[in-house]
Amino acid sequence: MDATQRRLRFPELLNARDLGGLPTQDGGHTRARSLLRADDLAQLTAEGLAALREYGVVTVLDLRWPEEAARHPSPVPLALPQIRYEHVSLLTHTEDEWRLRSRDVAKELWKCVVLEHVRRELRQVLEVIAAAAPGPLLFHCVAGKDRTGLVAALLLTLADVTPGAIARDYAESGDNLREGYLKRYAEADPARILEAIRCPEEGAYNMLEFLSAAGGIRAYLERLGLQGQEIAALRARLRD
Repeated sequence: MDATQRRLRFPELLNARDLGGLPTQDGGHTRARSLLRADDLAQLTAEGLAALREYGVVTVLDLRWPEEAARHPSPVPLALPQIRYEHVSLLTHTEDEWRLRSRDVAKELWKCVVLEHVRRELRQVLEVIAAAAPGPLLFHCVAGKDRTGLVAALLLTLADVTPGAIARDYAESGDNLREGYLKRYAEADPARILEAIRCPEEGAYNMLEFLSAAGGIRAYLERLGLQGQEIAALRARLRD
């Protein structure tokens, strides 16, 4: 399954895709229609909500800060009450708090800083995914590139996806957002927009090096406080 096939058409989302079809180190591929990543569901039109329902999504996990969710509430709880909606702020409780923790961090090292400094919140996010009902689970933030990208990269690593495919999946967000963001923020400096949405593959490779130095993905997840059955459930999301 190539990048075009993995893209999900949920109007007006720009960066929604299925984590299925990615190559694994043993020659297999990740399972489709299980884990989906996306940008902000507050952008969904009525048509987009219908597409979300028709795809069979059963759980939505919102990774945004509380103030982001308050400014742009998710339409899912009211429009699609049959879908379980969970909200766990990944990067500390408030945006200001995270900015203080992550000042002057290069994008290439951003994922490593998150893995080091938001372990409690990351554990909560992964516990929700591990305990979720069978069926497609969609997780998202605002642009669907960094917070969402980190969670995706961890889950892909646990599924033994090849490092190159993990890096390409992260970088794909920049490509997906480019045209839409340049139009959406047409009055802003294009160079600043392009820098804001840049998702360097090096960031994913640095994350993999961080995990390797920590003893591997399973050792890291155990130190977060996840139990063996939870780690197995997370892996089973993408591997049969």
